[in-house]
Amino acid sequence: QVQLVESGGGLVQAGGSLRLSCAASGRSIFSINSMAWYRQAPGKQRELVATITTGGSTKYGDSMKGRFTISRDNAKDTVYLQMNNLKPEDTAVYYCQAVIAMVVTGASEYWGQGTQVTVSS
Repeated sequence: QVQLVESGGGLVQAGGSLRLSCAASGRSIFSINSMAWYRQAPGKQRELVATITTGGSTKYGDSMKGRFTISRDNAKDTVYLQMNNLKPEDTAVYYCQAVIAMVVTGASEYWGQGTQVTVSS
């Protein structure tokens, strides 16, 4: 059983910053491949925020470039999202996603439960 546990969401004023964390845990994890953050605002589709590979290569959604930074600590099986200069339109539930290879079953996609980020104007 794999768990992705997110933390760090909350309420912040426009222009402020937040740092999200997501830690993966579980028995029989062989390796954690790509890790990512997605978000979903009310009435909208889930969209990619940022991804990061095991080697540290990153990719961002267009509206996040220059404001958000994704990073990971492979020793802690944790991915982070530093969000700066937040805007009201960044308000959403943020989800952690990871592609994890298990010893027996191979690679699968896993999701966290989501953490709410609310940016007030």
